[in-house]
Amino acid sequence: MSEMNEYTPDLFELIDEEGNKKQFELFDAAEIEGEQYYAMLPAVEDEDFLDSDCDLVILKSIEEDGEEILASIDDDDEFEMVSRFFLERLDDTMDDSFDD
Repeated sequence: MSEMNEYTPDLFELIDEEGNKKQFELFDAAEIEGEQYYAMLPAVEDEDFLDSDCDLVILKSIEEDGEEILASIDDDDEFEMVSRFFLERLDDTMDDSFDD
């Protein structure tokens, strides 16, 4: 197989508030108003995944104890702004791919 056709996703293991671990694939990243944000989708784990709804997870990079961690966005206005940004970018990407 040609290297141009190979795809290796950027995977992150995230731990929720209950201690559950789940794999996520990096979908997009952007700096918005001086802050770094990441949009992720659950990683494909089995065939049932293809029939399930995929929620876009948006996280913010923060520094805690000298380390960069990804955290949920608690401010509703900030979350709305960042969500809108990533969804518009996704829409633009989809429009461009159908124009080819």
